[in-house]
Parts: sequence; structure tokens; C-alpha cells
Amino acid sequence: MKKKNSKLKGFSIHIMPYSEIRELTITERVKKILQLILGNKVVILQGRLRPEEEIRLIEDTMAMVDHIRSFKGIELAVVDSHKGDDPSFFLKMRRGIARGLTGESSSLTVIGPASIVKEIKKDPSKIEVFFS
Repeated sequence: MKKKNSKLKGFSIHIMPYSEIRELTITERVKKILQLILGNKVVILQGRLRPEEEIRLIEDTMAMVDHIRSFKGIELAVVDSHKGDDPSFFLKMRRGIARGLTGESSSLTVIGPASIVKEIKKDPSKIEVFFS
């Protein structure tokens, strides 16, 4: 059987535990995620990025769209398992302490290249990802 010398087209899914990026700076986190996305990977992050990290990711993505011919941007969605519930004060405090120690692990973030991820639909409890 002959091997073709052409590059494989498609994508892969990279499941990233929050611990993989916990110790990184904002710049390092964004760079790591963008490197994966540029490699045609859909990133599923256990947890969520902080608002300033999401802003930086979007800013860097917009800058790259004009400079990388095949790069069309990213699709990003976050689902939080605690959205919509109204926990007691002690439960909120316990979640806050756990979040501070381990990161935002009750959330799930999906980030993928816009050329692969056609659409992300979300509601408070689930995410549906449609691929092109």
C-alpha cells in the first residue's frame, strides 16, 4: 500500500484539564490554546478562562485572522453546571474556596477553529458543537 505525501485534513479533540494551564501566565495560556487551535484541534477545557484571558484570546485571534491565510478565527462557548441554581451562602462559599484552590472545574469550555467548528449552541446545562 502506498502512502500519500499529502497532509491529513481534519481535526482532533484535545481535552485539557485545568491543571495543565493553572500555573501559566495569561500570555502563556492564550499562546498554548492558540497553538492547539492552529494545529486543527478543538480544545475542551475543564474549567473556564478568566474574563481577561477570554478578552486576550479574542484580541490575539482577531490579529491573527489578517496575517494567517487559512485561519478564520475561533468559536468559543462555556457551560457552567451551577448556572441558574441559587445555592445557599455556605455552598457558595465552599464552591468559591474550591474554585480558588483547583480552578473553575465546574465549568466546561469549548474552543475551536472557525474553519472546523460550524456552530456552538449552548444552554445553561449543555453544549452542542456542529462541525463543518
